Amino acid sequence: MHFQVCSGLLWPFLVILLGVPAARLAKCPKQCVCDQIQLTVTCVNKNLTDVPTVDEITVKLDLRGNDIQQLPTGAFKHTPYLTHLSLQRCNIRSVKEGAFRSLGRLVFLNLAHNHINILYQESFDGLSSLKQLVIDWNRVEEIQPGAFSQLGFLNLLSLTHNQLVYIPNMAFQGLQNIKWLRLSHNSLNYLDVEAFGGLVTLNRLSLDHNELQFFPSETMTRLPEVTRLDMGYNPMTYLGEETVSMAKLTHLFLDHMFLQDLANTALYRTPSLVHLDLSHNQLRVLQPFSEGSPSLARLNLAGNPIYCNCYLRPLREWTIDSKVRLMGTCGGPAHFSGEHLDTLYPRDLRCQSQDAMLKAEFEEATRVAQPTEAPQARVKCPANCACEAETNHSTCENRGHTKVPQGFSANTKLLDLRGNHFHYVPSNSFPGVPQVVSLHLQRCKIAEVEDGAFNGMKGLVYLYLSENDLTSLSPEAFKGIPHLTYLHLEKNRFTRFPKGAFKLVPGLQALHLEHNAITKLESGSLVGGAEGVRGLYLTGNAINGVSARALERADALNTLHLGGNKLKEVPSQVLSQAGNLEELKLSGNPIRWVGANAFRALAGTLKDLYLDHTGLEKMSKDSLAGLGPGLRSLYLEGNRLEVVPDLHPLTSLEVINLAENPLLCDCPLLPLRMWIEKVNLKVRATCANPPEIRGRRVKDVHIFRACPGGESLLSSPTLGLKTSKTPKTTKPKPAHLNGPRMDTMSKPKSKPRTGLRARPGGAQKTSQRRSEA
Repeated sequence: MHFQVCSGLLWPFLVILLGVPAARLAKCPKQCVCDQIQLTVTCVNKNLTDVPTVDEITVKLDLRGNDIQQLPTGAFKHTPYLTHLSLQRCNIRSVKEGAFRSLGRLVFLNLAHNHINILYQESFDGLSSLKQLVIDWNRVEEIQPGAFSQLGFLNLLSLTHNQLVYIPNMAFQGLQNIKWLRLSHNSLNYLDVEAFGGLVTLNRLSLDHNELQFFPSETMTRLPEVTRLDMGYNPMTYLGEETVSMAKLTHLFLDHMFLQDLANTALYRTPSLVHLDLSHNQLRVLQPFSEGSPSLARLNLAGNPIYCNCYLRPLREWTIDSKVRLMGTCGGPAHFSGEHLDTLYPRDLRCQSQDAMLKAEFEEATRVAQPTEAPQARVKCPANCACEAETNHSTCENRGHTKVPQGFSANTKLLDLRGNHFHYVPSNSFPGVPQVVSLHLQRCKIAEVEDGAFNGMKGLVYLYLSENDLTSLSPEAFKGIPHLTYLHLEKNRFTRFPKGAFKLVPGLQALHLEHNAITKLESGSLVGGAEGVRGLYLTGNAINGVSARALERADALNTLHLGGNKLKEVPSQVLSQAGNLEELKLSGNPIRWVGANAFRALAGTLKDLYLDHTGLEKMSKDSLAGLGPGLRSLYLEGNRLEVVPDLHPLTSLEVINLAENPLLCDCPLLPLRMWIEKVNLKVRATCANPPEIRGRRVKDVHIFRACPGGESLLSSPTLGLKTSKTPKTTKPKPAHLNGPRMDTMSKPKSKPRTGLRARPGGAQKTSQRRSEA
């Protein structure tokens, strides 16, 4: 009785407050259940084909399990007070422009388990208060620009179990308050650099169960507030140096992938990382991480075949010293098999003799494992191939096929045909596999790819034609694969750059032509389809000349590798056409001299410069002019430099490598010595001359005190340090200092270690790059 009285008092109050006519409060469709106290209407599993007309005052509307199929414009114009709307399992195939336009108070919308395939620009117009949008288990394969531009208050966007393959730039523009973005269980294999541009409030990102073969490092740097990132169940095999650069990331999940190795600096730029999950990968050994993750507290290695011998000892010592909880068990050798990693003492992690180790590994590899799972369901697969239904991967690797096999499942995502003997790939060689994302044709003795060879593979993003006998390519060879993004042509027999071959693949981002026999880059090499290439890899060819207009219209290019060629000078003129270049590799070219302003065209963009092992003898004092605070790393090791240019303008330098140079430690080298005193990183620079200080670090020698301007070094604490190589008597020799430079160079007896990277934030500790260990 008391409840009825309260209800009677509350109802008129709501009517007055919301300004809704009392006459409208009694409307309730006969198929539905209406609660006029809670202001809810439930019409679940009623075979409705249209949105029913309900009371205007309704706050929550549940239409699950109907057959509505299409939401027309103004579908909810009679219910402007809705805050919650459930439309799961309604066979919805399209959402017309303005379907939700009158729902300015809606905070929750669930469209899961429908058949929506495109999110249009106006699909969610009018939902200005929406906080949660769920579109799981649909068929979404395209997000049009501006689809979410009206959802400024959205906190959660869930798009799991759809058919997304690619996320374009600014796909989620307008989500100014987003906290969690869920993209799990799609077929994503490529993310544009600005795919998550504008998501400055995002805390959590779920990308697990996709087809990403590489960690999207550059894309992730656009997410400054993300603390939790789930990348599990993606087919990644390796994480390189500084792969993850996310300052606030605390939880990173890289489980159930195919990781076989990762650089110890892979997480260098994740200083806040607390939890790292590497479980269920293929890691046999792991090196201690560099100082880039000082907060790491938990490392999960469960489900990896970790081999617990002396190679694991550094990691175990590191986890003990850093108080990192280590989870997982030993996969071998036999006496440690099944032991928990966190119970092992470093002193017990020993290596047997080589013969014993080989015998133990052989026994382990040949041990017959008992089946523990029920047999997998059969999947369509050609003879002499293996196909997995769960992962949608098919392989015919090294099976001796002379023709491209056909008859794979239409759901195949990864197709591995490497190591066969095709010799040529005829037209329409891959019918019925439109969803293949990655195609491997390495080592197949292919000398010709016919026009239309890949026709119909509209989902193809990665194409590997490495280690074949190709000398040329027709533009029509790539007909029918408009989304091709990564093309590998390394180790073929190209003598000329395949100019004009890429006109049908305008989305090409990375072009690999390493280790061919190309002798020259001709004018307009990238014109005609490859203008959008971001990474051009030409290492190990025979390039001795670069046309002044070779990189014409290469505005998107940010990585250029020309190492291991026959260039005798820096191609400064052509660099002026690559105004967005961030990484330039000229290692291993016979460049003896670098003139003034050699890299000025790249001022403001260049971050990484490789000039190592070129035989470089001299650099102009202005050779690095213009690079200034933008340059992040400079590699000069393995050259013949006696002095180096002034490095003071390079204020953001994190890596400097001067090892294996015959540095002449006298007054011309004073600017380097003064610079070393000021920077926050170790510089591995060693004197080769004069003979009495050969092998000493530049930082430790006294000789610079006698140079004009070197008086300030008298108070340097580093010069007071004693080293094992200090000679009994060391005196400056004015005759030598004032005379000509010595012609005879002597290399240090021991090979110096290379440069170290400074910790972010000006910390004094440094960590070696993996390749410099």
